[in-house]
Amino acid sequence: MRESLTGEDEAISVRIFGEDLGILRAKAEEIRQTLAKIPGIKRPQVEPQAEQQAIDVEVDLEKARVYGLKPGDIRRATSALVGGITVGSLFQEQKVFDVVIWGRPDIRKDINDVRNLLIDTESGAQVRLGDVARVGIAATPSVIHRQNASRRIDVEAEVSGRSLGAVTEEASRRISEGAFPFEYHAEVLGEHVERQAAWGSLYSYLVAAVIAIILLLHAALGSWRLAGFVFVAAPVAALGGFVSAYLGGGVLSLGSFLGLVAVLGLAVRNGIMLIRHFQDLEQQEAAYDSSLVLRGTGERLPAVVASAITVGLIVLPFAWIGNVAGLEILHPAAVAILGGLVTSTILTLFVMPALYPRFAAKVAAETGVLVQEAG
Repeated sequence: MRESLTGEDEAISVRIFGEDLGILRAKAEEIRQTLAKIPGIKRPQVEPQAEQQAIDVEVDLEKARVYGLKPGDIRRATSALVGGITVGSLFQEQKVFDVVIWGRPDIRKDINDVRNLLIDTESGAQVRLGDVARVGIAATPSVIHRQNASRRIDVEAEVSGRSLGAVTEEASRRISEGAFPFEYHAEVLGEHVERQAAWGSLYSYLVAAVIAIILLLHAALGSWRLAGFVFVAAPVAALGGFVSAYLGGGVLSLGSFLGLVAVLGLAVRNGIMLIRHFQDLEQQEAAYDSSLVLRGTGERLPAVVASAITVGLIVLPFAWIGNVAGLEILHPAAVAILGGLVTSTILTLFVMPALYPRFAAKVAAETGVLVQEAG
């Protein structure tokens, strides 16, 4: 899961960007030593890079000029003989075949044979490759990792005995204090960085959701005070879900949050229906008194209890079976829902009716509606 979310299989990773592989490796080793000195970091290592042997041809410009050859001519001739070069295509029976010019296999088996390759000059004469270039064997990476058009190399480490956030922040601070050549830089990646970015996005969505919820509550209840009352009461209704989630495992997982969202939705729905019923009774009686609250609560009691029992019966099997394979999300969600049903039902049937007269009286006073309280 970590590798899917962050792109790395370690808790913390430092990615160095640049073009020259030698400089990248030197900076990676420097950062590895820096990470090793940070408390909490275990086994820092530079990303292993598989290498393969390749023929390295470096043109000698002075000798090539004597024979009237350009570096590009030598590279193209060498590529054609050693690696092959595509010169055209062959079309046959709706199929396309590339036509490649390639040297004989026997001239590619020995480095001395490569040095003895003959290259045509403009005058028609031929010259040995070894006379105009230095030919050798060099180790090159078999895979070149790039990101945003820049080569990169990673330094990875595990975190143990210290919080991931503290380790990541200290690593970022120490790396930022180091010097990097021009067009080279490093970025700290890992779980903490991805988590911070996710929370930043979540906060923006949360603000938009809060505004939308309050507007919808106002549209449903016709009062900012009552909308705020339901908005504040809904999280209190989910208190039982938090308690049951902690008692069930001590961790608020994804399933627990899904269960809390379901409890919040049920609590808001019951709250809106209850207050709307109170408002309908007030319009029918053309006045307000405490008996209307008791009457409205009693009339809504069967629906609220039936909803709680129905939802409880649906999720009870998932909570009873336990956290087995296949129920990694449903089990904690069911536990959170069962706990939240208790507090949401108590809030809807006892707390909200007890507090509603105060908010309704203030709303009536602001709107100029006649309020008559009994006894």
